[in-house]
Amino acid sequence: MSYPEHPLSTRAIVKPGLWAVLPEGGLVNNVIPAIKGCRVSIVASPKMGASFVQYIITAQKDGHTATPLASEEGVESFIYIVNGSAKVKAGDNVYDLTAGGYLFAPAEYGVDFTAEDGTKLLFYKQKYIPLAGTKAHIVTGNVNEMKYEVYEGMDNVGIKDLLPKDDLGFDMNMHILSFEPGGCHSFVETHVQEHGAYVLTGSGMYIMEQQWLPIEKGDFMWFGPYVPQGAYGVGREPFAYIYSKDCNRDVLL
Repeated sequence: MSYPEHPLSTRAIVKPGLWAVLPEGGLVNNVIPAIKGCRVSIVASPKMGASFVQYIITAQKDGHTATPLASEEGVESFIYIVNGSAKVKAGDNVYDLTAGGYLFAPAEYGVDFTAEDGTKLLFYKQKYIPLAGTKAHIVTGNVNEMKYEVYEGMDNVGIKDLLPKDDLGFDMNMHILSFEPGGCHSFVETHVQEHGAYVLTGSGMYIMEQQWLPIEKGDFMWFGPYVPQGAYGVGREPFAYIYSKDCNRDVLL
């Protein structure tokens, strides 16, 4: 850090309980006792109005967990490697994850990692909502080995589903949505689900409520329930982001 060269400004907008945009340049380091040798930014939490917690973690020298993450009772988690590599442990199993690699851990598992210097990863956790007769299981893979499926009949928009779509044991999913330049949502969505989204590549314009905003690589977005939302890609490369979604459960009264 050093003295700023220009007057202070930001694209960050936070509307508690509704939505938020957090550009990478404005994130600060949070001290998390379970995480050592890393820069950690908490970008979503119940303090904002989210029902989950999400971290952006950048490993420095000897980046690792001192105690398991998501070890609270009934908490499930998901880890994604943006760049670099990490060894991730869930239960008794250790997984070597490289860029694009991910692991979902059900509620009975805590998660540990050891990451190379400079590795950037996303970590997500939320309370699991059980459903009688069903159960989630560990899922791991790499998005670079997956093909995009055509999204809503539009050839210039693709989606990758990282967790099983038809397994009711899962109360959440993670997806990657990618817009070619000029690609867009087929309509402005308004729905009960909330999203946490991290932009992996490119840039786009995103509408939240009635406000269009420029969004770019490294930004984090949070959408609360029923916030109107939609996007289109701009620039010369695909506008792609990884995002969470709650699913497969009724609303509790």
